Amino acid sequence: MRLVIDGKAREIRALWWEKDALMMIDQRIIPREIKTVRLSSFEQVRDSIKDMTVRGAPAIGAAAAYGMIFAKRQKMDMTHAATVMKQARPTAFDLFFAVDWMVAADGEGKDLVQAANDYADMIVEKCRLIGEYGEPLIRPGARIMTHCNAGALATVDHGTALAPMRAAWKKGKPFFVYVSETRPRLQGMKLTAFELLHEGIPHAIIPDGASGHFLRLGVDLVIVGTDRIAANGDFANKIGTYEKAVLAKELGVPFYVAAPVSTFDPSLASGEDIPIEVRGVEEITHIDGIRIAPEGCGALNPSFDMTPARYVTGFITEEGILKPSEIAKIKGRRK
Repeated sequence: MRLVIDGKAREIRALWWEKDALMMIDQRIIPREIKTVRLSSFEQVRDSIKDMTVRGAPAIGAAAAYGMIFAKRQKMDMTHAATVMKQARPTAFDLFFAVDWMVAADGEGKDLVQAANDYADMIVEKCRLIGEYGEPLIRPGARIMTHCNAGALATVDHGTALAPMRAAWKKGKPFFVYVSETRPRLQGMKLTAFELLHEGIPHAIIPDGASGHFLRLGVDLVIVGTDRIAANGDFANKIGTYEKAVLAKELGVPFYVAAPVSTFDPSLASGEDIPIEVRGVEEITHIDGIRIAPEGCGALNPSFDMTPARYVTGFITEEGILKPSEIAKIKGRRK
């Protein structure tokens, strides 16, 4: 990903291994500050996933892969460590996929640092290919809507939903992006707009509640990421995705979901089986530690919602663009 730091453009990943530690950009403080943190224990990596220092399903998976290196070095039982790590964010299937990858690598006697590096590199390449396959969907002058952050910050590099946009921009195609703010944590406003700004891609932040208004006025396509996709094509993504998909269907706007095949969970028959993470009410009732809700009022804070496959035009993967009915064609799920 391209970031301008101290007036200089740099290419940087969201996380990487350096000198026996996991380095990552602290996504909680963007855009106020670009700061890296150094993690050197299993517990620190687990907590970085839980508190959303790192977030986005593919990036969570990569972080967890590195976290399992520390589990081994701390002489933890790897099966137990895997269970603990998977509990950090229950909706994101890439987390499960990555942890199982590392447990298998340990069982085969592989070097775990190399295994984790290979995993991260694999995710980056998959996201690059998602961009390559999705780029033709974006015509010159297109108006695109996205939700939450499915860019390089969420995926180590390139992005899922943002990968086709990056690829189209590099080819010289002009287009415009509507970035829904994504309450309550504002990942769209703080992170997606931040990435687009540093890439120079034209965009505007919109209130979540304005999505229907702009879809009606004229959006050419919607591209979102996802944290888990069931065998039938139902998928979970950041809360607020479902209504966009329903409105897009009603208005005839193509709705695409971008994800590596590691996000597909063949063990779940439908989206009704996807666990939906519920986060603390303070994310709703407080802003920057200051309570804005009336004292005595409760709140409900599901982090994700489930969108049925019938609202999906296609899944943009590293194996091409698939309709929900074509999910069975996926070959690389276990690679």
